[in-house]
Amino acid sequence: MNGFLLFGLSIALSFGGWAFVCINYIWPKIRFMTISQAARPLLAFHLFRFVGASFLIPGVAGASLSKDFAKPAAYGDLIAVGLAWVALALLNRKSGVLALWVFNIWGVGDLLFAFYNGIFGVGFEPGFLGATFYIPTVFVPLLICTHVMIFKLLLGNPQERTN
Repeated sequence: MNGFLLFGLSIALSFGGWAFVCINYIWPKIRFMTISQAARPLLAFHLFRFVGASFLIPGVAGASLSKDFAKPAAYGDLIAVGLAWVALALLNRKSGVLALWVFNIWGVGDLLFAFYNGIFGVGFEPGFLGATFYIPTVFVPLLICTHVMIFKLLLGNPQERTN
């Protein structure tokens, strides 16, 4: 089977699995919480985005992985980690919602850019990822699902939330 087909299938199946977990187990627990309460566990997943820096480590990422893919993906994730920490620190303040918006827009934009750059930008082959193959196939779908939930919280009806 074609490597891109298996790669895409892995990502699709991961999205399906994480969507199931988020819809059935996470969202029902957080949907009526305040934004600061609900965002905390979702932001916690993003504190581990430093793993994206492994795209820059020879021997972990494949030797053929383009630096034009690896650098923006790695540094974008490191910025997202920093923004997640800032959002967590500010959640109980008035500026917390703004920090959450900034984090969420940056974070989802970074992930979508990495997908776009990998598919259309750099002559990417899934095998070039080496051991980092599991970042886009397992970890990124979870992160995108959490970004969707954060957007739902930010855009939702505040009257539905507890005080």
